Formats: sequence, structure tokens, C-alpha cells
Amino acid sequence: MTRLTIRHRTSYHYDGPVSLGPHRLMLRPRESCDLKLLSFQLRITPEASVSWAHDVLGNAVATASFTGTTDRLLIESAAELEIESVAWPVFDIAATAISFPFRYSDEEWADLGALAVQVHPDPSGRLRAWAQAFVAGNPTDTLSLLKDLSNGVAGWISYQSRETEGTQSPEQTLDRGWGSCRDFAVLFVEAARSLGFGARIISGYLHDPDGELTGNAGTGSTHAWAEVYIPGAGWITFDPTNRSVGGFNLVPVAVARDITRAMPVAGSFAGNARLGAMTVEVDVTRGGAEL
Repeated sequence: MTRLTIRHRTSYHYDGPVSLGPHRLMLRPRESCDLKLLSFQLRITPEASVSWAHDVLGNAVATASFTGTTDRLLIESAAELEIESVAWPVFDIAATAISFPFRYSDEEWADLGALAVQVHPDPSGRLRAWAQAFVAGNPTDTLSLLKDLSNGVAGWISYQSRETEGTQSPEQTLDRGWGSCRDFAVLFVEAARSLGFGARIISGYLHDPDGELTGNAGTGSTHAWAEVYIPGAGWITFDPTNRSVGGFNLVPVAVARDITRAMPVAGSFAGNARLGAMTVEVDVTRGGAEL
């Protein structure tokens, strides 16, 4: 068992007074059989009215509403949690899904719904052809195929950190040959969907105390990865940025069909001023602490 404290600080500075629109915050880690949330604190400056709800995929979403004007916005969160994931998990895949291709049950298809449908158009079939190249045979081992696909993303694409908002389409990532962890995750998820898998994007935090993993910045960072649904095993975690399977070093916050719905902070402002600077700081450490 590992106990972690995650501090996340997002600050905006404007070159004059602005009115802040409602801000959608996805900062509270998702609890599961592998993750127990011990405490969570949220602090916002200027003062805001905060309401909580769960979205359609069960993510905890806070909406912050503001009055008056301000020339800065500071959003800070602190989460203390325990993780019990193992580094080398064994997946109890159903006999019907051990080999690819396989068919989800009617109930699974209905429940997966849009999670099995590609977000980005692929009219030329280029993405599907790229993904199909990782299929070793007919049939082929399902888990091995997905591992090869995840490793293939890192093999084809060079990692490049990008602070700007937005995510590349799979075609753009393949064309450019580089991308951030967001782009790696989107490429993998869309490729898996093109082969008929139900898959989803995960955003959260990367715990890397030894500083050996790609996508880490200092003592911690936000990160994006993926999960694929396999009958029997359920949702299996794949981090194509680091060619890893399983979530022992990952702290999920939000799951989504499209990564644009899993942003940690999203909002707007109005006025004559412009955004002068935005900074994001993440600190992931062992043990407990407060804001």
C-alpha cells in the first residue's frame, strides 16, 4: 500500500480586472477498489460558490461561480489517498475474449455505447490500417495485441511536452511524429476503437518518485492514459507514453470518451483585459499533508 498526497495549483493572472464565468473543476481523484481517498481539500481565490455533482461517467465535478471582478484566479487542491495497485497485475480475461477478434455480449455493447465509437473521423481508413498492422494473426492473443498497440504508439511517436491547450487528432500525431501524453492516449484509444474495442481516456496524476518515467515534471505531473474494456478483466489500464500496463503509478481523476471532457480546469472570463500568464504546479509526494 502506498500513501500519497497530491497538491495541484493552477493560477491565472490577467492584465486588468475581468469577470469570471463558471469554472468546471475535475480535481478529485476517483475512488475504487485500488484507490481509497482519505481527504480532499479545495481552495479558490477569489472566493467562489462551489457546487458538486457527478457527470454521466461518475466523475466528481465541481462548479465554481464568482461575483465581482478580479485580476487573478488561484485554484488549489490537496488530496490524500492510498493506492493498493500492483506493478505486474494478472488479468482474468474471459475465455470468450482471450483471442482477438471476439464479440462483446449484447449487454456489454449497449453499456459501452459511444465508448466503442471513434471521436475523430477516419474517412481514408488510415488509422484503422495503422492499427490493423499490429494484429499478428487471426486469431491472435487479445492482451498481446493491445500491449503491442500501446508499445507501437511510443515506437512511432516521439514524446514532446506541450503546455498549450488542445489535443492533436490521431492523423496529426501520425503525420507529425511527435506528441504529448494527451496525444499518445488519444491515438491509442482511437486505434483500439477502430479495431472494435470499447476504450476511454483517463486524466489524472503520474507518481514517479525516481524520475524515470516519460511525462513526469519534477515531483509530479498531470498525465493522460487509457483504459480498454475486456470481458472478465474489466477495464485494463494502458499508458502508451510509458509502454506500461496497469495503474500502480497512476492516480485517475476523470474518465471520458473525449479528452476535452476530462480537463482539470475549464472556464471563461469577460472584460477588456487579457490573460497575462497561466501556471500549473503539481506535487505528488508520499505521506500526508494539508493545503
